[in-house]
Amino acid sequence: VQLQASGGGLVQAGGSLNISCAASGRTLSHNVMAWFRQAPGQEREFVAIINWDGRRIVYVYYEDSVQDRFTISRDNAKNTVYLHMNNLKPEDTAVYSCASAPSLDPNYFRRDDVYSDWGQGTLVTVSS
Repeated sequence: VQLQASGGGLVQAGGSLNISCAASGRTLSHNVMAWFRQAPGQEREFVAIINWDGRRIVYVYYEDSVQDRFTISRDNAKNTVYLHMNNLKPEDTAVYSCASAPSLDPNYFRRDDVYSDWGQGTLVTVSS
């Protein structure tokens, strides 16, 4: 599966931004889509995940720091996953990357080594 992230940019604190990740290739076999981010000088961290079984959403999880501010969604017709980010803070500044996997034990979704495919990142900068 090939992943292409887009939509990053510069936004003021308190603002909103939507980023997207378009998938191509064997997309029907990849039910798990996730967003990670990496701030300068820091390790990559989990942001959000959505797992779809072909008929319905199985689960959605968020990192605590983005809970109630970010929303992950997917448009299966377009093979695209979105991250809607509201009330952005300067500490949200990072390169955001999308990842996918055919399936995933929900106990391990925060680990980046369990995902089989990664897209290039899109930079989100939040000014104070």
